[in-house]
Amino acid sequence: MLAKGWVPPIATTIGFKLTRIDRGGARIELAAGPEHANPMGTLHGGVLCDIADAAMGMSFASLLNSDESFTTVELKINFLRPHWTGLLIADAKVIRKGRGLGLVECRITDEKRRLIAYATSTCMAVAGVAGEGLRRPRQGATG
Repeated sequence: MLAKGWVPPIATTIGFKLTRIDRGGARIELAAGPEHANPMGTLHGGVLCDIADAAMGMSFASLLNSDESFTTVELKINFLRPHWTGLLIADAKVIRKGRGLGLVECRITDEKRRLIAYATSTCMAVAGVAGEGLRRPRQGATG
């Protein structure tokens, strides 16, 4: 789907772009601006979670068979330094993929290559009929 130009709806909402995907790895970039701020004026932690989750998900998805889908079952993030505005790069790679579960990590850095956040995720592969609902929303589904 990505090769055909599909963009996840959350990417449009947040404003991030997938800039690299290969076997077991992905990169997401975000030009963080004032619209991404929390009440204290720094980048909202949820935005960091979104770009980390997207990068890790794409990394994991790159290892799936065509009849498989996946879901994130756990995400942990450490916020290591504040960020206000400017380029953020979320580089993710799969650490281990088993038959059902996989471990993925993501490093989010700024334009000076400083580590802003570090995240890990556990993803679960789902095959066949069990994965149908994950690949295609049901009619009338709201979330």
